[in-house]
Amino acid sequence: MLFALAAGLCLLAPQTEPVTVYENAVIYPVSGPKIERGVLVIRGNKIESVGAAGAVTIPADAKRVDLNGKVLIPGLVDTHSHVGGGDGADESSPIQPDAKVWEGIDVQNPDFIRAAAGGLTTINIMPGSGHLMSGQTLYAKNRKARTVEDLFILGENGWIYGGLKMANGTNPIGTPPFPGTRSKSAALIRQKFQEAKDYQKKWKDWEAKKEGESPDRDPGLDAMVEALEGKRIVQHHTHRADDILAVLRLKQEFGLKVVLQHVSEGILVADEIAKTNTPCSIIVLDAPGGKLEAVNYSSETGRVLERQGVNVAIHTDDGITESRLFLRSAAYAVRGGMTESGALRALTLSGAEMLGLEKRVGSLEPGKDADFVVLSGSPFATRTRVLQTFVEGALRFDFNDPKMRVYAVGGPGAGHAVEPYLCCKGGN
Repeated sequence: MLFALAAGLCLLAPQTEPVTVYENAVIYPVSGPKIERGVLVIRGNKIESVGAAGAVTIPADAKRVDLNGKVLIPGLVDTHSHVGGGDGADESSPIQPDAKVWEGIDVQNPDFIRAAAGGLTTINIMPGSGHLMSGQTLYAKNRKARTVEDLFILGENGWIYGGLKMANGTNPIGTPPFPGTRSKSAALIRQKFQEAKDYQKKWKDWEAKKEGESPDRDPGLDAMVEALEGKRIVQHHTHRADDILAVLRLKQEFGLKVVLQHVSEGILVADEIAKTNTPCSIIVLDAPGGKLEAVNYSSETGRVLERQGVNVAIHTDDGITESRLFLRSAAYAVRGGMTESGALRALTLSGAEMLGLEKRVGSLEPGKDADFVVLSGSPFATRTRVLQTFVEGALRFDFNDPKMRVYAVGGPGAGHAVEPYLCCKGGN
């Protein structure tokens, strides 16, 4: 009897989480200075400690991994991507906040392993920019997934982390029911946000009294109310200087949390961006080109905004920049005048802040998710390779695995979701 009771208590006792120690690497925590002989301790799916050799306690039962000659950085955060083929609004209306990008994401798409090959662990997956409001984005954790729910980052009461995608400029202009001018674009958006404010008040009034029937629910207006209340961050596509200023006016008028996406002419209105304390997610290109309203794109945008005190992140807009090549953006940003610390932060912690996830990802700190990347060399060298990517302590990409390597180097098979390694039989 006593033996049976003891056995039952053992089954109820919490299982010890595995501990892995990565040591002798050059570590860039991002939240602090570079560590030349660094130690990173992972317990389960969380970071337990990080620091210099000799200053970090290593548990006796830990698995130890020697990373001598390697570099270790936080998992990369992409603030603007289209991986997975997700979509949003259709042609029936220019404003569709009820559309959820994750309803159309294919988790079997090779985009995700290519992103892991580029060191991406957290990704803001967006609907397109052909609408004034094309729907809700998904802040996805790049876990190995069977269903889209496996990508979710959940908050209180199971809230699915994501933003609200908006756009202005030429993209959402068209024939009716789409606006024909920039002025009409602004008018339609203000009208919709006013409708959301009225809806918000109606619900607050009813909840205060609980008299009579409750108002009818509107999923689109619910998402816009989350934006009005600061829970859902507005991720706003904008290029031209006048379009950027239009977004800043909207932000101030309705008290929105806004991230300016792209800001091709951001250097022309850098003072105004800084004064409103509005973060910017930019793209750093090796071969600029494309739409006319981006003709004034500058490789120095990151430098100018950084010196103005603006919080700057860098994104892929995949496939404008392929996710597997995302790390090179830090080197290009430094070449354009950003500081090294600012450029690496732009790929990690700054992006996490723009998604409201800075307490969970973006830097190597105790208590944060064990998202990290092992590099062959400096994060500011264009030829540095991502060797391994870990998501919540689990290995997501390994360059030494031929079945995964093809996603990093490209070539036949890199786009095949089921058997990408067939291209490599026979040693080719």
